[in-house]
Amino acid sequence: MRKSKPKARILLPDPKFNDTLVTRFVNDLMVDGKKNLAYRVFYDAMEILAAKNKEEEKTPLEIWKKALENVTPMVEVKSRRIGGATFQVPMEVNPRRKTAISIRNMIKYARQRSGKNMAEKLSQEIMAAYNEEGGAFKKKEETHRMAEANKAFAHFRF
Repeated sequence: MRKSKPKARILLPDPKFNDTLVTRFVNDLMVDGKKNLAYRVFYDAMEILAAKNKEEEKTPLEIWKKALENVTPMVEVKSRRIGGATFQVPMEVNPRRKTAISIRNMIKYARQRSGKNMAEKLSQEIMAAYNEEGGAFKKKEETHRMAEANKAFAHFRF
């Protein structure tokens, strides 16, 4: 596997929304191989979102996608060693990695929230991200700030 990249596995769309992005999210949400439980948590979070946002014309899935978009970083910093010094070099993020980072951050900060169950915490984090606040959104802003601060080292890109 030194030179060749592993084949990308084909993800099947989820049963309810028929969306592969939901499947990716649920796969990251899953703990100890309990996929049914992860699906149940995600769908319960969507129901909580639907109940809270009856007056809005957007569906819970659209709210979730917009929230993911809001926490997706455009640039990140990578350490690069040049002549004994380590520089934080800002780089654009690969599109597949963008979604992976946003999904991971949303789940991470949802788990850190205080609340009764995971579905409730996840729905709160989704609403916070949708309204451009919350832990995952702050993480994206911090990443962008780091890249902006180290813009002088952009010419070290590899």
